[in-house]
Formats: sequence, structure tokens, C-alpha cells
Amino acid sequence: MENFNFKSSTRLVFGKDTHEETGKYVKEYSKKVLVHYEGDGALIKKLGIYDKVIKSLEENGIEYVTLGGVVPNPRLSLVYEGIKICKENGIDFILAIGGGSVIDSAKAISLGTAYEGDVWDFFTGKNEPKDSMKVGVVLTIPGSGSEMSESSIISNEELSMKCVCDTEKNFPVFSILDPQVCFTIPPYLMACGVTDIMSHLMERYFSQAENTELSDALLEAAMRTVVEFGPKIMAEPKNYNNAAQIMWSATVAHNGMIACGRIADWSSHRIEHEISAIYDITHGAGMAIVFPAWMKYVNEENLAVFENFAVKVFRVEKSENKKETALKGIAKLEEFFKSLGLKTSLSESGIGEENFEIMAEKALGGSETLGRFKKLTKEDIVNILKISK
Repeated sequence: MENFNFKSSTRLVFGKDTHEETGKYVKEYSKKVLVHYEGDGALIKKLGIYDKVIKSLEENGIEYVTLGGVVPNPRLSLVYEGIKICKENGIDFILAIGGGSVIDSAKAISLGTAYEGDVWDFFTGKNEPKDSMKVGVVLTIPGSGSEMSESSIISNEELSMKCVCDTEKNFPVFSILDPQVCFTIPPYLMACGVTDIMSHLMERYFSQAENTELSDALLEAAMRTVVEFGPKIMAEPKNYNNAAQIMWSATVAHNGMIACGRIADWSSHRIEHEISAIYDITHGAGMAIVFPAWMKYVNEENLAVFENFAVKVFRVEKSENKKETALKGIAKLEEFFKSLGLKTSLSESGIGEENFEIMAEKALGGSETLGRFKKLTKEDIVNILKISK
């Protein structure tokens, strides 16, 4: 087991009708907030989530300014707009109502409002955050785990770049998780969310660290839960237990605790970020394409962990040939993604080879190699993209 330093400062409020109490938690931190949400807010308004949250804010004497417009792969331009609004209106708290894109955008706005320079500095490594505003979350789409993570991922549309800023300044002070809000999530977005959860677990599971029995078991249990309840929530989206299992799995997958003592990889995410930066596909859809390709390319680096994945997560019968068992597990994963209605190749998504070299170069981010399970060179990344086509 590796040394680790774990911290989480997010209060989780989980259960039925909890979003109706939002104002109670906001008032601990602020009396004037920015309410941030996706698009024009049509979905959260149609479902009544928006009205109930706003009512709760008003009942607790909290002023608010609204900013919609968030899209998948949240844009830097909207972050700049949010920073401007916060500075001009004396706002000191951001309430994100939405999924990962909204939460990541809110985190970026909070960092930028507390900074005199360009917030993009934090995403390119030019500077590190020293301060931020507080962020609260009403989660509406499970998957990203951003509701309890230190990460914010933002797309710079002018540069076709998608970058991450990891800092403890990004932890929301509270996140409200009401599984009932999942009941009317569009099927495609739910499928992408389920895939994102699985990808977060797998990035941590495929590790070269030794003596990680406890986290191995926790990760395997979480992945089995996603494999069981992913198809169930697609078939019965209004079943409370289905929604609760998926929503909780999403948070557990990306809050850091389950990875303690391990060496996570993250190369698949970095490769996918470059695909979605250029082609603007939903992150979960991209992970359904990239992860199996990565697995096919690197499994011989540690066949034992791939064998365990096949046997303990997908119940593949163990054979004397570890490679054979490993490949069956990868095939089962692809079948799982397809059962959710997702594509597992770039060509199915209308993406060709024309940008493979560019994406590989950007994924490296100036380094010679990418990843920890197997250190990938530019040539390796291009080969993985070719497998995924």
C-alpha cells in the first residue's frame, strides 16, 4: 500500500426531498449567491427542482442572481461571464444546480472570482489557487462525482483544449443528493453518467500498487453495483432504489477515499479529454470508446489485475490462461456499455484518424509519457486511438 493524504470537506445531504432544504445550508455561508445551471434551466424548471430551491432560498432570506448556459464540456467563456457577475454584484457563494458540467463551471467561477489574474492559469499550471469562494451543490445528474471531488474540468473553446484543475479549494462545502431528481434524466445522459462512474472506478482499480486488499474489495463491490444497477436504472428510471444506488456509487467513485493507498492511472481520461475537446462528444460516451481500447493495449503489464476484474466484477469463469480470462472481461465491459445504448468505437461516432497525432501530443501535455499503469508514449497513445477506431 502506498502512502496517502486524504481530505474531504464536503457535507453530503442524501435522501428524499432534501433539495427543498437548500436554503438552510446556504445561509450558513452567504446571504447573496449566484445560482448556476445548465442551458436555459428548462429541465430543472419543468421538474420543479428550480422552483423548490429558489423558494427555499427566499424563505431563508437569501438574495440570488442567476446564470444558466452551461453545456456539456463546460466553456471557459461562460466561466468568465460568471466571474464578472460575481465581482460586479458582490456575490460570495455559488449554488450549482446540475450535473458535473455545472458543478465544474461553478468551481472555476469560484476560483476566478477570488483571483486577480486569468482563471485559465489554474488549468494550464501557470499558477495555483490560493483562495476561492464557497460552492454548494444540488446534484441533478449523477456520474461525474464532482459533487465531492477536488476537480474542475473546463474547455477552452478558442484553443480546443480541455484541462483540469485539481485543488482542495474545489471541494463544495455541501452537496445535496436526492435520488428522485434522477427519475426524468434523459436516457442518453443517464447512460453517459453510468459509464463515467465506471470509468472513475476503473482508473483507480487498474493499479500497479501492491497490498491493496481493502481498496481492491471496495472498488470491486462498487463496480459490481454499477454493473447491476446501470441497466436497471435504464429500464426502470423511476425506481428509487435504482437511482439511489447509482447516485451514491457516483459520489463514492470520485471522492478520493476509495483510491487511498493506490496508484491510479488516469491516461484514459486524458486521452478522452482530447477527443471531446475537438469533437465535443459527451465525456461518458467518449470513455465507453477509449477505456476498452486502453485495456486491450496495456493488459499484459499486469494480467493478474485484469483477471481479477473479469472474475470478480463480471463473474467470468477463471481459466488457466490469464490472458484469455482478461480478454473475456474486456469483452464483457464492452457489452455492458453497449447494453446502455452507447457506442464503443470512434467510427460509430463519426470520428476519423485525421487528428490522432494532435490528440496524442495534447494528451501528453508537454511530458514524455502519460499514465502510471503503463507509461504511454505518443506512439502508444496513437496506437490506442487506432484500436478505438
